[in-house]
Amino acid sequence: MTADSSHSRSLYRHADLRRLIHPNSIAVFGASNRPGSFGLRTLNNLKSFDGRLYAVNPNYERVGDVDCFASLDALPQAPDCVVIAVNRDLVGDAVRASVKAGAGGVIVYAGGFAETSRADLVALQQQIVGLVEGTATRLIGPNCLGITNYARGARILFGRMPEPKPLRRGGIGIVSQSGSVSMALGQAVERGVAVSHAIPVGNAADVGIADLIAYLAQDDSCAAIACVFEGVPDPHRLVQAAEIALAADKPVVVYKMAVGDEGAAAALSHTGALAGAHDVYKAALESAGVVMVENLEDVIETTAFLAKAGRPRGRGVAVVLGSGGLGVIAADKAEQIGVALPQPQGKTLAVLQHNVPEFGAARNPCDVTAQALNDEGPLRACADAMMADPAYGAMLVVHPYADAISSARVRLWVELADQHDKVICNYWATEALEGHGVQDVEEQPRIATFRSLARCFHAIAAWHAREDRRNENLAHKPSRLVAQPARANAAALLGQHTGGVLTEREAKAVLALYGIPVVREELVQSAKQAAQAAAGIGFPVVLKIESPDIAHKTEAGVVKIGLRDAAQVEEAAGELLARAAAIRPAPAVKGLLVQPMIPAGVEVMMGARIDAQFGPLVVVGLGGVMVELMKDSNLALAPVSQPQALRMLRSLRGAKALAGFRGMPAVNMERLAQIVARFSEFVADHAQRIREVDVNPMICNGDDIVAVDALIVTADT
Repeated sequence: MTADSSHSRSLYRHADLRRLIHPNSIAVFGASNRPGSFGLRTLNNLKSFDGRLYAVNPNYERVGDVDCFASLDALPQAPDCVVIAVNRDLVGDAVRASVKAGAGGVIVYAGGFAETSRADLVALQQQIVGLVEGTATRLIGPNCLGITNYARGARILFGRMPEPKPLRRGGIGIVSQSGSVSMALGQAVERGVAVSHAIPVGNAADVGIADLIAYLAQDDSCAAIACVFEGVPDPHRLVQAAEIALAADKPVVVYKMAVGDEGAAAALSHTGALAGAHDVYKAALESAGVVMVENLEDVIETTAFLAKAGRPRGRGVAVVLGSGGLGVIAADKAEQIGVALPQPQGKTLAVLQHNVPEFGAARNPCDVTAQALNDEGPLRACADAMMADPAYGAMLVVHPYADAISSARVRLWVELADQHDKVICNYWATEALEGHGVQDVEEQPRIATFRSLARCFHAIAAWHAREDRRNENLAHKPSRLVAQPARANAAALLGQHTGGVLTEREAKAVLALYGIPVVREELVQSAKQAAQAAAGIGFPVVLKIESPDIAHKTEAGVVKIGLRDAAQVEEAAGELLARAAAIRPAPAVKGLLVQPMIPAGVEVMMGARIDAQFGPLVVVGLGGVMVELMKDSNLALAPVSQPQALRMLRSLRGAKALAGFRGMPAVNMERLAQIVARFSEFVADHAQRIREVDVNPMICNGDDIVAVDALIVTADT
């Protein structure tokens, strides 16, 4: 598949696509009675469509049960949607005729265009797109399976999708590049999942992934959006669509294929090696409230859950079941994934203690034991008490066996979910994956079914994270921390470097203008001067070669630390100068940097790079060599606010090190977050002038935070 080729236009909205996607009339251009033809397949798929349906082909009076017209001009009205079921060479004429007839949009089945990468066929696709540009006619495809709109009862495709059913609330819209992925996910209808739309874009020559997200965000029949794609040429439009969905409180779940990070090996900085293509997509989309999942199998269950869950009304999850073993497994998974199972308190605890036998568990998870088979009363009382408790925003129950007994229990869950207006997660523990009652439970508007406990808790964690992003976006629009004069002064310093890499000293001088604390230092030219400077600074000191050609000094062996007297400094200076002279190709050496030895603390790195698609990015992580060894970093589009920076720091896997570890003082997180936010403003301000930036490490010791090394790579390197 190829991605949307229209880079500069604005995002299509619901009004732009309504006639195409939610048509009252459909014309199948090129329909025929030939068995197996795409036109005939489409007409057969549309037998339950209650709008006006036309076949268009001068060779027939009827195709199947549908009246056939010689041309689009001969139709009694302008069609909303035209399905173009002709071969590649005739597509241009069909699109031209559709525009002339005033069609709302066209769906082009034929392949063999830009997906071939042949220059002449890429050009042919561009010519066809040119026919609809500037008109009210939109185009899905080419190389497209066709679309399904269950809210309209319309399967406008030559492929296979389940028969339309009455659409319940909580429908999910499916958007993909691949037709086969659309069919595979859309068949969830047959197990009871409410699907409002299934729309593959094919080559996305006109209407693309972002446009469909924006359309579904404004469509009342869709409660959440599932999206599967490889990549798009204008990611900013994708982020804009996600922001529209977030503003409409319409969850978007994305599984992005093609996660390889080409080009990272060529990066000069740690940041360039860390911020791969997939990480950038993830950071950009998550900042707009998108839920990213790691597997195709996660897509439908996660999206269906978010469609049913509404907004979280509490962070805790209550677990009520009749099996101690499954309760232990649930507790393990929740802890691994970071979902809270708070213990009951007060009245809730009293209800559990009154109803749970001594051989059960009057706690969370609550094991009422197998007595629930004979007496539902204790199970109801415990579940009701936990659902009523504001500490719990959702409840997890278990479907252990696919039979009439387990299915009957669903009635209780429905009553409690409706009574308390909270979602219930039903863990389908049985291996009878499509066994007795599965459709009944899937169809419940407040019960979300999961076939994996890990998937369940990941979905709940994502639900909470999305709420945090939503609140963060509403409450914390970035307000500038750095005064405007700093921007001009930094630009002047950067302007003195016409190409290449700024030395450590030069880079820190630029960053200091943005309020980033940097280590005191002196630049000297000889071993004797180094010893004199060290005496003035105070021992112990650090000695480094100052060169724009040595990006990573530790790896090159041109750093000495912990030098405690003048003799050690002079000896180290000679050794470092000799090592630098031995490097090939020979680096430009500007002298020796003498710095005080900063006391040990937690090492943190800040980095940045300018992405070709998304623009300026900022990365934070644990510093030194650990950032690449442990791959523990967080990425965001620059600039970030101080609260956003604080979230990035707290969500590091190694965040405990910042909170005080093995007797070290806790890092002042507010101060560190402000430094990260200031750094991000620098990156955003000078995105046209820089390519990569590293501040690694910053040594953090309580309130004392200082950058001891920095690297700025200019854009014209």
